[in-house]
Amino acid sequence: MRFQFNKVQRKFREDLSAFLEREMLPQYETVFGTYTEEQYWFGRALARKLADRGWLTIGWPREYGGGGKTLLEQSILDEQIGYHKVPRVGITGLNFAGPAIIKFGTEAQKREYLPPIARGEIEYCQGFTEPNAGSDLASLEMRAFRNEDEFILTGTKIFTSYYAHADFIYLLARTDAGAPKHRGISLFIIDMKTPGINCRPLYYINGEVAAQIYFDDVHVPISCLVGEENSGWYYAMTTLDYERAGLERYARVRRLFDDFVTFCQTARYDEKTLGDNPVVQHKLANLKVGMEGWELACWKVAWMQSRGEIPNAEASIAFLFGTEQRLRFAQEAMEILGFYSTLTIESDLAPLQGGIEGLSRESLHLHGAGTMEIHRNIIAQRGLGLPR
Repeated sequence: MRFQFNKVQRKFREDLSAFLEREMLPQYETVFGTYTEEQYWFGRALARKLADRGWLTIGWPREYGGGGKTLLEQSILDEQIGYHKVPRVGITGLNFAGPAIIKFGTEAQKREYLPPIARGEIEYCQGFTEPNAGSDLASLEMRAFRNEDEFILTGTKIFTSYYAHADFIYLLARTDAGAPKHRGISLFIIDMKTPGINCRPLYYINGEVAAQIYFDDVHVPISCLVGEENSGWYYAMTTLDYERAGLERYARVRRLFDDFVTFCQTARYDEKTLGDNPVVQHKLANLKVGMEGWELACWKVAWMQSRGEIPNAEASIAFLFGTEQRLRFAQEAMEILGFYSTLTIESDLAPLQGGIEGLSRESLHLHGAGTMEIHRNIIAQRGLGLPR
C-alpha cells in the first residue's frame, strides 16, 4: 500500500521542499546530539517566513490564521521540516496545544491563542509528566483548586522540553480529588511568567535540556481552563495521537539514513566502498524495509486524522515501530562505521557531522509519549480488542 497525494498536495509539497532547500542554511541544520541557541533562533526566523506564506499552520481554519487546508497538508509540512533538518521550534504549540484549542477551546480562546501560534510568534511547552506520574499519567498529583473566579495550582512537572523559550505551558492538573483518577483532571494553558512558577534544568543524554517546573500557589483566571472542567484526560489523550504519529520524527531519521546510504556508496576503505561489502548491503536493505514500513504507519495515522477518526492503536503502532527502527538503525550504523561512529561533531573525522553518534544517544530514549509497554497495551486492547 502507498498513500497518494492529490494534485494540490503534490504542488504544495514540491513548493515547500524547494523553499526549504533555498532557505535552510547548512550551518544551522540540526544534527542529532547537538542543538544550539543559534539554531533555535534561526528556526524561529524560518517559522515566521513559513507563516508569512500561510504554510506554518496550513491545516488550521483560516479564521484563526491557518491556511484552511487539511491535516494531510499539515503532515506534509511536518515531514518536510524533519527531512530538511530544520531546527525544532514551536512543536508543542503547533502539534498539541493548537489542535486541542481548535477542538475543545472556547471561541475566545481560539481567537486569543491560535493566531500568535500561526504567526510563529510564541512558544509552548507541555506539562504532563510528574515525578510520580509518567506512564500512568492518570495518577498525576498536581492540584488545581477552584476559588471563585480563579484556579490555584500547586505541584510539579518534570521532563518538560522547550521550557527555556516557552511563553505558555499546556498542562494537566487534578481538579477533583474525589473523582475516579481519569475523571478528575482538567487541561489548562498558563502564562509562564505567572508568579509562583520556577524551573530547574534537567540535562539529557542526547544533548537537549528539559526542566522540572514547580508551581507554588500559582493563581490563574478561569479562562485558562480548556474545555470542560474534569474532562482534561480525554482531551489530552486525543491530542497525544498527534505526537505519536511522528512524521517529523520519522523524516529526521529518514534523512540521516538516506545520507548514510550515500556515505556507504562513496566512502572508501582499502580501495572499496563500504557499500561493496555484502554484509553492509544486507544491513542497509533490512533498514530500508523498516524505514518504508515506518513511513506508511505514520501516513496512515495522518490519513485517519484527516478523516476525523481517532487512531489510538494506529498511532501507537507508528510510534512503537519507529522507536524500535530508530534504535535498530543507530546500532547497525555504529557497527558498520566501527570506531568512527563514536566521533562527535567536534571531530573533523566524524562521519555525517557526528550524526550517527548523536542518534545512538537519541535512540536510547525509548519512552516518549509513553513507554513501549504502554504502547503495546494500547495496541492489544484498542487495536486487537484483547482484555486488560
